Amino acid sequence: MRSDGDTWDIVSSVGLTALGVAAFRAIESRRPHALIEDSYAPWFVAAAGEPHFTALLDNPSSLEDLPLSGFMGIGMGIRSKFFDEFFLDAARSGVAQSVILAAGLDARAYRLNWPTGTAVFEVDQPRVLEFKDQVLTEHRAEPKANRHAVAVDLRENWPAALEASGFDRAKPSAWSAEGLLAYLPGSAHDALFERIDELSSPGSRLALNYFPSGMDGKRFADIRAKYFKKDPFGGLDLSALFYDDQRADPKQWLTDRGWSVQCRDTLELANEYGQPIPELPPELADLSKRSGYLTATK
Repeated sequence: MRSDGDTWDIVSSVGLTALGVAAFRAIESRRPHALIEDSYAPWFVAAAGEPHFTALLDNPSSLEDLPLSGFMGIGMGIRSKFFDEFFLDAARSGVAQSVILAAGLDARAYRLNWPTGTAVFEVDQPRVLEFKDQVLTEHRAEPKANRHAVAVDLRENWPAALEASGFDRAKPSAWSAEGLLAYLPGSAHDALFERIDELSSPGSRLALNYFPSGMDGKRFADIRAKYFKKDPFGGLDLSALFYDDQRADPKQWLTDRGWSVQCRDTLELANEYGQPIPELPPELADLSKRSGYLTATK
């Protein structure tokens, strides 16, 4: 269970979800006609040595034992491609600084072809970034952008740490909150948007993915137990990591403050990317239609 001020490394609590995302990015990268190519993700899974994800990467066909076998991999491909395109579109339009909130094992600073001079700020827990940097150093990886690791908890005064790392609030910026919002308590969730708004000059952009409002942890756990007899995340109870307390609706909050907002649900984005989704049971189809992706411009 979560608590105020809790911390984690890459094989515990919220950190383990970042490792799972890396595993599914690696699996998606091997799929015929993959939506993304992430050659860095397998390094992180191997270095962490977590048994479930190591075995999954060694034998991706074990996913076939799951109902809706391709759903997790395709979903991660769609999600990753969405954020890849968001950042590259922003950079090509002249936005020269990007901020990846809760960066986890995201390797975009290394694998995307950024315009020369782009600054990429990765914000996450100190032990997560320490592990990430160690693996990348061991493999002598070189970033394709000016990468800045910002080791700070997003429930703390992260804007100060971000600006101390060279972020310039006077310049337009691109922000991502990928797979993040449900892991923040309501107060930190709302403060996150207030701080992004405060730090964003006109022309700044934001992208995030979201779950339906009112999606409490118990319902999520019940759906997982019903449709995924073998859990893709092993023994990790994702629902125990979520907060479902009261919080602002991001779309309405941003609109009220003058951001131009667009939303697409998961199925719409899958169709846009030419990715057929298997026929889903009613509960999962409803969840897919009510969850999705938001982009906003200030």
